[in-house]
Amino acid sequence: MLDKSVLVLDAVEAGATTLAVLVERTGLSRATVHRLAVALEVHRLLARDREGRWRLGARLAEAGAGDALLERAAGVLPRLRDATGESAQLYRREGERRICVAAAERGSGLRDTVPVGSSLPLTAGSAAQVLLAWTPQDPLVRAAAFTPRTLAEVRRRGWAHSVAERETGVASVSAPVRARDGRVLAAVSVSGPLERLTRSPGRLHAEAVTAAAMELARG
Repeated sequence: MLDKSVLVLDAVEAGATTLAVLVERTGLSRATVHRLAVALEVHRLLARDREGRWRLGARLAEAGAGDALLERAAGVLPRLRDATGESAQLYRREGERRICVAAAERGSGLRDTVPVGSSLPLTAGSAAQVLLAWTPQDPLVRAAAFTPRTLAEVRRRGWAHSVAERETGVASVSAPVRARDGRVLAAVSVSGPLERLTRSPGRLHAEAVTAAAMELARG
């Protein structure tokens, strides 16, 4: 049974796919593939997108890159906070949400940070733009506050910014943290009040945020 489960995981590794394609790739019966996929979903090793296609689950990402990435974030995020004077966060995608997995907040003044463990939508904010920019066909894009044109611009310049997109009076700048093969593992962000970040927050902090993303990607 373990061997068959690994076959299913291997078949999904290339990207989200339907049950019919899983059957074709594994050579297993439809009933067996469905039973295994559902069991793997229970343990968060597989997940389904809005269209019902199977994809790798959050637990694999956490196991593969989680500990090392979070260890690096413990040093990188405070430095990013100190360089920008703004709260810094690290987000990962989990299903149709983004989860704050690490944060460094300002020691005084307005506290703009998002608490670790917070679950936020993937349809608004610069971190959401980053996490969706390299999968522009994702159905979530149709419901987003930003447009496919916005995501194309994020891909072109390598970072995103938003102004009062998720929360009134708050702006943010984000950049992708990539794996060695180019996949986007996470989004690193700074956020703060609009009066400090202005309506062009990327002009202030894009360089620092992209540098932090590159540092987080090393290892």
